[in-house]
Amino acid sequence: MLFRTNDYWIIDKPAGMSFHAESEGLGVMQSLAAAYPNQAFFPVHRLDKITSGLLIVACHAKAAAVFGNMFEKHEVEKRYLALSARKPKKKQGTISGGMQPSRRGQWKLSQDNENLASTQFFSASFQGCRLFIVRPLTGKTHQIRVALKSLGSPILGDFRYGGEEADRGYLHAYALQFDWQGDIKRYVCLPVFGERFSSELSDFVVTQFDESLLKWPSRK
Repeated sequence: MLFRTNDYWIIDKPAGMSFHAESEGLGVMQSLAAAYPNQAFFPVHRLDKITSGLLIVACHAKAAAVFGNMFEKHEVEKRYLALSARKPKKKQGTISGGMQPSRRGQWKLSQDNENLASTQFFSASFQGCRLFIVRPLTGKTHQIRVALKSLGSPILGDFRYGGEEADRGYLHAYALQFDWQGDIKRYVCLPVFGERFSSELSDFVVTQFDESLLKWPSRK
C-alpha cells in the first residue's frame, strides 16, 4: 500500500501476482483482504499478472461506482513503462485497432474498430534496450502488450507475445492522475524490482519523459 484515503487506496502491485487467486497463490484482492481483514475493498481496474505498479482499489461501493464511471469515460490518465530488446518500427505515435482473441490465450489487432484499443507511446534507446512510455487511451485486455508486439518490440520477459527471456515481464504502471472531488490527484511510483529496472533508468525517465515536455497527441 502506497497511499490511503477513506475512499480509495493506491497500491504497488508486484510483478507475477495475479489479480484474482490462482491455484499457486493469492491474488491481489485476496492478499489485501488477508492483510487488512477489517477493511472492505472493491476492484475498479486491474493489471496483468506480468505487470507491476500502481493500482486503485475502492474502499466502499459508492467510490467504486464513481471510479467505474471515470474509467468508462476514460477520465483516469495512466502511464506505463516498458522495455523491449528490439527496436520499434517507429519511435513514437499511436497504435489503434480492434482487439480480437487469438490462439493460446493471446490477443491480436485487427483493421476494424470492434473492441477498439488505442495506445500512444514515446520511445528511446537505453542501455541496449528500447524504453517506452505508454499512454493507453482505452483499457482492453493485454492492450499494451499487443500494441508493442505490433511495433516489432514485444516486451522483455513477455513470453506469451514473443518477448526475450528475462527475470520478469518489463511492464510497469508508474503514474496515475484523476480528478477526485474537485482535486487533481497524481501518483507516481517508479519501478524498483527487476535486473533491468535500475536507478539509472528511473533517472532517465524523470529527465527524458517529463510530462510537462511531452506532446501527447489529442484523443480522437
